[in-house]
Amino acid sequence: MKTITEIKKEMLTTIRDYIIPFWLDNSVDTQYGGYITSFDENGKFDGNGIKNIVTQSRMVWGFSYLLDFAKEEDKARMNEAARQGAEYLMDQFWDKEYGGFYWLLNRDGSIADPSKLTYGEGFGVYALAQYYLTYGDKKALEVAEKAFDLIQKYSTDTYRGGYYENVERDWSLSPAGAYAGDRKSLDIHMHLLEAWTTLYQATGKEIHKRKLQESWDIIKTYMINKEDGYGLNQFDLYFNQIPAINIKRTWNAERETNETIATPTNTTSYGHNVELSWLADHALNVLGSRAEDDSEILIKFLDHALAHGWDYENGGVFRDGVGNGDALVTDKEWWQNFESLTGFLNGYVMTGKSKYFETFASLWEFDKNNFMNYEVGESRQLLDKKGNPLVSNIGNPWKGIYHTGRAFAECIRRLSALEK
Repeated sequence: MKTITEIKKEMLTTIRDYIIPFWLDNSVDTQYGGYITSFDENGKFDGNGIKNIVTQSRMVWGFSYLLDFAKEEDKARMNEAARQGAEYLMDQFWDKEYGGFYWLLNRDGSIADPSKLTYGEGFGVYALAQYYLTYGDKKALEVAEKAFDLIQKYSTDTYRGGYYENVERDWSLSPAGAYAGDRKSLDIHMHLLEAWTTLYQATGKEIHKRKLQESWDIIKTYMINKEDGYGLNQFDLYFNQIPAINIKRTWNAERETNETIATPTNTTSYGHNVELSWLADHALNVLGSRAEDDSEILIKFLDHALAHGWDYENGGVFRDGVGNGDALVTDKEWWQNFESLTGFLNGYVMTGKSKYFETFASLWEFDKNNFMNYEVGESRQLLDKKGNPLVSNIGNPWKGIYHTGRAFAECIRRLSALEK
């Protein structure tokens, strides 16, 4: 097994010399503003100019949060890439009539889908709060707080708790069924936890702290199996678990995929659970307090993934399974396998147990050798069980710098602390 220092060096080289330069060189849309994110396996723009608020926000976040990991000669370009992206969010994506961020724009800035998905609104908050933290832009923080306030006003279920999944342009609730007007999901609430963490770091305001704590309490109370350590998927408005369907306007519905689950099923995502483990640990650290059982729950997520979602034959993390049963989908997607790097390494930081570091180190070898396309500078999207490419594109309307860049940044920070 490689040492902490050896892995840190490999990761630093990867983010500094490959990930950041690829997106700096290729993603900034110099014609219309914002970012183009759709690139084929050779790193060439594939013509899909759709701009999704989620990915556009993640690019702003990436060019802000990852600044410390860029080469010195790239930092001025990072600043400019983030600035123009933040301006694009606040100008083109912001709905001047109803407030909030549109869901989709065409490349030229015309509206493709004006809906206000809670997931996308949260990422707008996340991006602009981080942009403020890095570059000190007060306008960005004002817009982030304004978006937060609109979510609290229109997307909060004040009767039953938590947040509605999808709302339309005028903030009316979306239809039931495939548009999720009658559903809540762990995915939405986990990423709002992430957004409120960064917003509270930016403002220090009590309301943001309270909503951050509330988000974790909702997840912990209704959305996970605390005894066995895995996340549930979808719920009715009263948090009763219901079989998960493909909800329109989500990655699950729009991904290019190999294996699918045709019948609605109570699935769990192993990579999502491991991601939640470290995101919740970070949120609780920012809050400065945790309940007696919080850390135990977060470690159980890792143990469940190791028991049911880890491929002991080929390496890597499977996509989906059911509770404590076998994996149902055994292909491997980039985001689960990069977020799990941070999750397992964070488990080692939390506990000092070597099995989490060993899993992290093994996963890094798998990701490096199978997902990373070093000739281009980014990760492939999807592999089969044995690690062979199924979808080799480098970017799409859902895939940007966020999962890979964040995994390297978070791991390098933890590895640096462990070195000391």
